[in-house]
Amino acid sequence: MRLLMVSGDRQVAIGERGPFHAMQREFSRYFDRIDVLCPKAPGPVTVETIHDNVHFHPAPCGRRGMVRYIADRGAELIREHGHTLITSHDYGWFYNGVGSAALTGRTGVPYLSEIHHVPGVPVPADLRERFDKWVARVYVRWARHKTLGFRVVNQEEMPRLLRRWGVPAERIFILPSLYIDQDVFFPREVQAQRDLVFAGRMVTNKGVGNLLEAMAVLKREGMPVSGMFIGKGPLREKLIARAAQLGVDAEFVEWVDSPEDLAELYRTSRVVVCASTCEGGPRFTVEAMACGTPCVSTPVGVMGDLLADGRGGGLAGFHAHSQALALKRVLQDEQVRAEMGRNAAEIARPFEYGRAIGVYANGLRLMAGAPELTL
Repeated sequence: MRLLMVSGDRQVAIGERGPFHAMQREFSRYFDRIDVLCPKAPGPVTVETIHDNVHFHPAPCGRRGMVRYIADRGAELIREHGHTLITSHDYGWFYNGVGSAALTGRTGVPYLSEIHHVPGVPVPADLRERFDKWVARVYVRWARHKTLGFRVVNQEEMPRLLRRWGVPAERIFILPSLYIDQDVFFPREVQAQRDLVFAGRMVTNKGVGNLLEAMAVLKREGMPVSGMFIGKGPLREKLIARAAQLGVDAEFVEWVDSPEDLAELYRTSRVVVCASTCEGGPRFTVEAMACGTPCVSTPVGVMGDLLADGRGGGLAGFHAHSQALALKRVLQDEQVRAEMGRNAAEIARPFEYGRAIGVYANGLRLMAGAPELTL
């Protein structure tokens, strides 16, 4: 089977080995050939092929030319190599999806629209996210008549939204996107060095400000906690200043050198926290859970699926007091917290790298009428 992917990843073509490159190491084993159409590279193109059978085709144009580029270059590749399925990573202004729909119309090869999350769902962080949600709704209502279906990555949040926007349930395919290297992220008993850890971009929808407020609530209630915040972003300096103003014990770290170092930070933290208003994953919470660290999270992305029963941590609302209460439930009893950590590792087990990518790859093969592969 030959697959054409319309992706937003521009980094592989300039030699960076990020998540998409790592995913393809296993994913590519399920296909004879994969061609990847992607936006214009942010630097000189140094990589055209990886893993022997994954070929990258960066656009020579900017965003305005992407729809035509996808339709034209995609048609050339399909004529040359005979792809049987197109996958389109759809987000933002949905150039990929519109171009893929045009490509399907031209070649007859079906396309699958992959929507990992929608800004502003479940809660908009600002007016821009409200607008982005409206754009997504317009796209979905248009694309539902053109696409084979919609791939989503969680059990509840996105299927519920798409059904509300008029997509039939039978055209919603749940294929998780999280894959964790459990040779790196695994439980090991170590001494805790802090109470909570967060990893991610310092931007509005991550809710870090609310999390700092939750720490302040716990301090006022006589239960001060310490936290580490890992990440860069435009709000970083403001958040550092806010932490100082609140008088909470918060350490800010811009970067961690290796996945192994990150795993050790998870293990030496008593709880991992996500306070986001919208997410596709998030990845860092599941990485931490795989290390045996319980999780407190708002009900975003896959977290509503993973934490609903409270075994591996707990769900919190989108406000500081709710998050403080959820943190207290996890942290106030060490025996309970340790049991949650053991449960968290079990909950994260299905996201093991090879297993999770195999589920995704075989899901695509079945949609294209090809048999499943067992590797």
